[in-house]
Amino acid sequence: MAKYRLVLLRHGEGAWTKENRFCSWVDQKLSSDGIKEAQNCGKHLKALGFEFDLVFTSVLSRSIQTAWLILQEMGQEWVPIQSSWRLNERHYGALIGLNRAEMALNHGEEQVKIWRRSYDVTPPPISESHPYYAEIYNDRRYKCSDVPQENLPKAESLKDVLDRLLPYWNEKIVPELKSGKMILISAHGNSSRALLKHVEG
Repeated sequence: MAKYRLVLLRHGEGAWTKENRFCSWVDQKLSSDGIKEAQNCGKHLKALGFEFDLVFTSVLSRSIQTAWLILQEMGQEWVPIQSSWRLNERHYGALIGLNRAEMALNHGEEQVKIWRRSYDVTPPPISESHPYYAEIYNDRRYKCSDVPQENLPKAESLKDVLDRLLPYWNEKIVPELKSGKMILISAHGNSSRALLKHVEG
């Protein structure tokens, strides 16, 4: 039997997932299918007998909404939730909002694969002229983060995601796990990949 119990999951489908676009830090609600995915996940976790003591999410709505729906299905709406930008999806920089198929046509399949799946290659940074720059950096959720707004990333590799995630993991989540609490983390594809890389060595 495992000494510590942690459930790590990716949020349900968002609107841009269907459109094959880099969503990243653009705030998206769940699609109707994403809502069903989260509800089904909650039913499954309940059937397996999970009882959570604490939930961690990113500050993006699709992560938070997934956690809410899961807890609701489990009858555990009262479980405390803590949110941090450090669990956000990877910042895809200038690629945010672009369709992956169009990216492959413009930059080649291999380059897009490198940007998406390499460990330490960073895509081009987002600039102030980017159509989603103001939406991201004027968002009130980042005015109360634990770093100055100008120090928030403008693009990230998977390695960068792990580097910004680890302080939060070590300082906030690990102590709760070690105290015996059962933890749910509702995160994103890349923040989950980075954390799994660390946890599994």
